[in-house]
Amino acid sequence: MPKSMTGYGRGESVQSTRKIRVELKAVNHRFSDFAIKLPRFLNPFEDKVRKRLAESIGRGKVDIWIHFESYAEKDATVNVNVALADSYIEAISGLSNRYDFGRLDANVAMEFLIRHPEILTLDKFESTATSEEEHEEIWKALSGALDVALFQFNQMRDIEGRAMADDIENNRLQAKEIVAEIARIAPATLQAQAKRLQERLEDAIKKLDRKPDDVRLVTEMAVIADRGCIAEEIARLQSHFDQIATILQENEAIGRKLDFLVQELNRETNTIGSKSGDVTVTTLVVELKSLIEKMREQAQNLE
Repeated sequence: MPKSMTGYGRGESVQSTRKIRVELKAVNHRFSDFAIKLPRFLNPFEDKVRKRLAESIGRGKVDIWIHFESYAEKDATVNVNVALADSYIEAISGLSNRYDFGRLDANVAMEFLIRHPEILTLDKFESTATSEEEHEEIWKALSGALDVALFQFNQMRDIEGRAMADDIENNRLQAKEIVAEIARIAPATLQAQAKRLQERLEDAIKKLDRKPDDVRLVTEMAVIADRGCIAEEIARLQSHFDQIATILQENEAIGRKLDFLVQELNRETNTIGSKSGDVTVTTLVVELKSLIEKMREQAQNLE
């Protein structure tokens, strides 16, 4: 089933006093590019998260946000920088003695110390997952939230992918009808082109003061007529249309294949436009190029 490269998913896992939330958002990209944003203490899980994403997402620029909330006492530790506090107290006491301010008031000293963030520091979650048991517990919650987010993400991609595939198929059918019409009128337009060429040559011959080389003339006309033949281009276009129909039924990443075939469609169509001098064919070529461009835009949105 074709998948869109764009999508969004969100999953949560709640365990007692802990909650993990995972959000995914993806946009188009030529390759797979995962940007994982998570708390520092969860860095050991990044490779596991990346592997899980790679199993489900083949192409696209994906941003992943992992949020961790906890109200458990074991997940937050307050550290005291005693050496720094001693240095501050010693310095303040020295100033008090120097200027005869009297004995240093304990409450004033304490208030001074707690106003400096480097004295009391909060290690939030730094002791989390230090044990193997804690590690497994957190990964279980994280992987659960990630699975939910991926399910929503892929569900959205499936819906958009189906809509894009249907749009490509509709444009393919219309384009195929136009090519069939070009194939139908091609022999007559080629005959008309050959007739115009013959008339021009005959007119030029009349102005000559000598008889032309009939063999050379026929050869040149045959070469010119062959250059105006678009049968091969039409056959290749029809083959490409059939290949696209087959690819749209595949249950894998099809974006690159479609993008290549659409480029080939565009090239063959340009060749037809340059070869044919017929106004009707030129008009049909313009319509055909418009449909191919629509197919190209949708193909570039598919994984």
